[in-house]
Amino acid sequence: MPQRAEIILVDDEEALCTAAEKILAKEGYRVTSLNTAADGLAKFERAGADLLITDLMLPDLEGIQVLKRAKEIRPTVEVIVITGHGTVEKAVEAMRLGAYDFLAKPFDPDVLQLTIARAYRLAELQAENRRLRALQQPDALGQLITRDPEMMRIARTIDRVAASNATVMLLGESGTGKEVLAQGLHAASKRSGRFVAINCAAIPENLLESELFGYERGAFTGAAKTTPGKIETAHEGTLMLDEIGDLPLALQAKLLRFLEQRTIERLGARSEIAVDVRVVCATHQDLKSLIAQGRFREDLYYRLAEIVVTIPPLRQRVGDAVLLAHAFLRRFAQEQRRSGLALSDDALRAIEQHPWPGNVRELLNAIKRAVIMCEGERLTPDDIGLPTPAETNPGERSDIDLRTVRESAERQAILAALARSNENIVKAAEMLGISRPTLYDLMRRLAIR
Repeated sequence: MPQRAEIILVDDEEALCTAAEKILAKEGYRVTSLNTAADGLAKFERAGADLLITDLMLPDLEGIQVLKRAKEIRPTVEVIVITGHGTVEKAVEAMRLGAYDFLAKPFDPDVLQLTIARAYRLAELQAENRRLRALQQPDALGQLITRDPEMMRIARTIDRVAASNATVMLLGESGTGKEVLAQGLHAASKRSGRFVAINCAAIPENLLESELFGYERGAFTGAAKTTPGKIETAHEGTLMLDEIGDLPLALQAKLLRFLEQRTIERLGARSEIAVDVRVVCATHQDLKSLIAQGRFREDLYYRLAEIVVTIPPLRQRVGDAVLLAHAFLRRFAQEQRRSGLALSDDALRAIEQHPWPGNVRELLNAIKRAVIMCEGERLTPDDIGLPTPAETNPGERSDIDLRTVRESAERQAILAALARSNENIVKAAEMLGISRPTLYDLMRRLAIR
């Protein structure tokens, strides 16, 4: 038992409080005794405690109510209930409400000490368990690597939306990170179920319905056993429908019915199953154009588009290509046990200048291939499969407002320097030819975090 552990004792018997304080002080506990429920709860709410001990019969409130109020103030606190008028019913009620133990007066001092020691040990273990879970739980958007202001705004949107049950539509080119954002949305939510993803374009139309909704045994040839579909598997979790624009019209009607009623019917079944699932859909297609062509239901679109997030392509994210390249290089170099690898200056310029039509997926594959195939310690443009970069001119700007032009140029230069230096402020300041304090001032003024 650590020294000076805090205990609040609420009992209207002065003699018991005095005796308990003396007994527990010898064991290293610091006990605060109070004679009424109101004083005890006020003290607990104001200062907290490691343990709370309360009498069942108090002059102003029952100990059961003290227990309930203490658990409302701090659900993790351990509470021991003591009484001279104990009944089985009261003991059961106390335990049901979260009491650690129920002791009848008069109690043996050794029993009291042992009960308190065990209650405190349980509280310690639970606190350690919560701490370890927090360490193991990755940041909801921990896989999202960006410094681009628009992508950071999108990340904040995902964080805000996560607590709701709103259906989210992610729009963007292939490889922009739609599934990463969907997984981040699920991780940031309070949903206890799984994250389940299905690519609507990768499964033949005649199999897609059974994949989504499941089937009963004997529903069709080869259906040897009852199998739940992806929607049912994602119960209390998140279902991602990737490439929703390729969903056949017949299934669009069935999906709309599910979204409106939140029930499914397996193939071959005659009963409905209620499913609680958060739906996230993604596509690189223009759904409004598909609606005009009669290939996508307008009512389904508006049912899915409660929250629409448009993800910019990598070529529009200032500094992100180099930032991601550094991250991918670290990951693959560690996998290949080549910790000394680095990107050459030519490689950094080539990565910045390349348009990356395949977005993040193309960049990831290029860096992975380069790490495996390169012979030296510094990756060159040739290793990455890019042409050696040529010096480029900034070109003419249509915007002639000097302040706007200057701020835009400063922002792009700072983002590029931070990306090239892999977030090293000292190196970034050297590249820019300014002092570190000046760089910090510029970052604050331009809202670069």
